[in-house]
Amino acid sequence: MPFVTSLDFWLWVAAALLAFAYVASGLMKATRPIPALVQMMRWPGDYPAPFVRFIGVVDLLGGLDLVLPLATGILVWLSPVAALCLVLLQVLAIGFHLMRREAVILPANVLLLVLAAFVAWGRLPLLGL
Repeated sequence: MPFVTSLDFWLWVAAALLAFAYVASGLMKATRPIPALVQMMRWPGDYPAPFVRFIGVVDLLGGLDLVLPLATGILVWLSPVAALCLVLLQVLAIGFHLMRREAVILPANVLLLVLAAFVAWGRLPLLGL
């Protein structure tokens, strides 16, 4: 089973986990009624609905861009760019949740940050750097 021990395998695992998390979160924020989102997380009730929807679309596109370019072989350089953008997104999300004193979500943010950084690091060669 040399494939299971390869870096590429673990990069795909991390990207798939991230893609699932971001696509699910993005679809939820982009489509669910705001009152339903407020029951799950407090912050959507404190911001305009277009902002919440925008964050949902960003999450959705970020998740898709992690895997679709590599899976299709089209514009593969978008995958590491998406991973780097998700690192930035999580840094901002951590600051946002710290500011709001929402410490309960921070472990999830840190996990997503670490996974995105791992994928970005592993896929940087696709940028020709």
